[in-house]
Order: sequence, then C-alpha cells, then structure tokens
Amino acid sequence: MSERWSPQSWRSKPIQQVPEYRDQALLQQVEERLASYPPLVFAGEARQLKRDLADVAAGKAFLLQGGDCAESFEDFRPNIIRDTFRVLLQMAVVLTFGGQTPVVKVGRIAGQYAKPRSSNVEKIGDIELPAYRGDIINGYAFDAVSREPDPARLETAYFHSASKLNLLRAFAQGGYADLHKVHQWTLKFFEDSPEAKKYEELANQLDQTLAFMQACGLNATTAPQIRETDFYTSHEALLLGYEQALTRVDSTSGNWYDCSAHFLWIGDRTRQPDHAHVEFLRGVHNPLGLKCGPSLTDEDLIRLVNTLNPANEPGRLTLIVRMGYDKVDDNLPRLIRTVQREGFNVVWSCDPMHGNTIKSATGYKTRPLERILHEVKRFMAVHQAEGTYAGGVHLELTGQEVTECLGGAANAVTEGSLSDRYHTYCDPRLNAAQALELSFELADWLKQARSAQQAAAAAAQ
Repeated sequence: MSERWSPQSWRSKPIQQVPEYRDQALLQQVEERLASYPPLVFAGEARQLKRDLADVAAGKAFLLQGGDCAESFEDFRPNIIRDTFRVLLQMAVVLTFGGQTPVVKVGRIAGQYAKPRSSNVEKIGDIELPAYRGDIINGYAFDAVSREPDPARLETAYFHSASKLNLLRAFAQGGYADLHKVHQWTLKFFEDSPEAKKYEELANQLDQTLAFMQACGLNATTAPQIRETDFYTSHEALLLGYEQALTRVDSTSGNWYDCSAHFLWIGDRTRQPDHAHVEFLRGVHNPLGLKCGPSLTDEDLIRLVNTLNPANEPGRLTLIVRMGYDKVDDNLPRLIRTVQREGFNVVWSCDPMHGNTIKSATGYKTRPLERILHEVKRFMAVHQAEGTYAGGVHLELTGQEVTECLGGAANAVTEGSLSDRYHTYCDPRLNAAQALELSFELADWLKQARSAQQAAAAAAQ
C-alpha cells in the first residue's frame, strides 16, 4: 500500500461485491454528474466526528451507531425517518443518564442503500436472477427488469440522501432534540410496555435535573447542548464508483474527504488488505470503521490497521466486532491483545446483529434478541477482563413496529408472529421496544464497568 493514492486508484485493484452494469457508458455519465453535485456532508463535520470518536477511544464517551439494514426508496417518508431518529435519541438518553456516559450518535442513514450478498444470484423455483443488492443498485421485486443493475438509481440515492440529511439536521438542531421533550419521544405502539415505563421514570428524573440546572442558570441559551445535538451519518462504502464521485478536496486542509457520509466502514466481505475497498478508504480522511468477523487473522488485522490508520490517529479507526454470541470469547481476546501489543489507537464497537442471524421454523431470516444481548454482554465482559474499553455498539434497528427479531420483554415477537409485520428487504431489525430494552441493559453494564474502572484507579493510587 506504499504506492501513491488517488480517488480512482482503487480501480486497478481486485474488487468484491460489485454489480455488473450492462451500459457502462450510462454508468460513466451518471458518475460524472454526481461528481458535479454538491457534497452531502462537509469535511469539518467529519473532523468533528473524528474528535468525538477520539474521546470514545480514550474511554470518555460511548458510540451509538444504528439504523436500517438497508434503506429503501419506498420508505422515503418523514415519519419513518423521524421515528428512527427518535429511537436513537431515546437510547442515547438512557445511555447518557443511566450509564453516566456522553454518547456519540451516528445513524446508518442517508446513504445505507447498498448491501453485500453471500451469493450473486437468487433462485426461486426454476427461475434464477441477480441477487438484490440494495435500492442504489437494483430492485427488490423478483423479476428480470427489477433485478437488472440500473445506473440511474445512483442519482436517486443521492437525492434521497440529501433530503434525509436536510430533515435530520432540522431535527438535531431545530429543537426536536431538546432534552425538555424526552417525554414526547416515546412511540405510541409500545408506550404501555415495561421499557416505556422505565424510560418514563428516567425522563422524570431528567426533568428534575434540568429544573435544578435552570435554577443554577444553565439553560438552552447558556448550554445549547440541552436544546440540540450532534448527529452524524454513516454507511458501508460498498459501491466505490458512487463513493469516488462524492469525494472532494477540503479547501481548509487540502485533504480528500468522502462527502457521501461522515463515517464510512468496510464490511467483513470486502476487507481484503490488497483489494479495492481498502485501497479507496485508506486515502480519505473521514473516520472509518472496519468490520471484524471470526475469520479475521491477527496478521491481517495488523496490516489493515497500519494501512487505514498509518498515523495511529485516535478517532480515525473503529473496529466493529461481529462474531456471533458463541464466538466472542474464542476470538475477541486475541484481537484485543494484538491491538494492545501493537499500540494501536482504536475504538472498539460491538455489532451483535450479523453473527446471530438464523432461519426460523417458518422460513424467516431472524435474530433472537437473547443472542444479541448475550453477545453485547460478552463483548463488555471480555474488554473488562482485558483492561480495555468497550466503546460502542453498532445496531440494525428501526422506529417502526416491525416483527423481525425474536423475543423482547415487551410484546415479545414469537415464531408465530414473525409474519405479522416482517418488512425488511434484507436483514431483520430490532424494533423500538427491543432497542430500548438493549439500551437499558447496556446502561447497567456501562455503569458497572465505570465503577470497576474507578475502583481500580483508586486502588492503584
């Protein structure tokens, strides 16, 4: 990786998980138009996120990253965008107030339109068609026209992302995120659940705290953090032609930034050290994520970290661990020890979703909440045992009342109820009640870990 980087240098490398466009001339025209459009995010915002993630790497904050498995053009409605934002706000309040930890909020939103697939084709009966790879590439309907990769979808994804970002910025900075409105964030469909009641109790405590702060002269005017929040976007940088088209030179620093999102990650299927995805992302200055599955070797981890973060900059690289609930203890300790031995500055985040996908007895792809909770718990426990900081979670979730993941204390999803509201185009997502249940568990673990950290520091004095 010592050769000179440019936004197009990835094109000379081997590449995985890319569609085959029949009309290459049209693809080039679309990419050229995208390259002339305004950036979706700005370099200064990406630099601020990197500073926030440096706090996470130092154990001073926690990363909450979540959103759709794969966004769809069909769900391009303000209430759907709002409800996902609301769930993330609720989770952040639980983690901040209950876990006593500042939270960095990053959505899988406004760009998560492409998905890697285990097979290039899908077969139903005697018909075999290209696999659905996300709305930015082809359509979900199982017919030849829909499944044909279409370059025009690149522009549709760009304009959808721009509109979503506009709405998200309004929510984050326009008063919707005001902590005085925490009671209004609860979604109607689970407002009578045990989790909603716990959240209401926490919100009442927060009201008292805000009243005390007001009496001390701290209000939304003197402390804007009460009224607004920083909210960042992220997606897997899978479709490199699109990413290249939105890569710009920052006029302030002179560095290249991928302006399609604040945070980009490399998936477990595209992390080959000498391939195109690593080549492209090593040259942009956004904060990056790297998915780390059970097959990742210590040698490849060292090579990848050195390639993606050669300056060992805190906040630059997040290792997103996705092992499966029964593989954490076998694999995570060796990765942590490798990172510690090499002296790498990284954020450790847990993706408890992708390693816990199963097929139900009724044929649905699903994820048991019990396994998701278990993986997060083991992730936290291993870090505590190794003396390192478990810095975040990476979740697939929605604010909609879906029945895609099994279990949950409130309105538990069963094998028989999976079909009631199974709406995902790709992988199953946590609904709002399940996501909030996880956040309360996580807040307890964070509080315990912080207490143990403080006790150890006191004993060492």
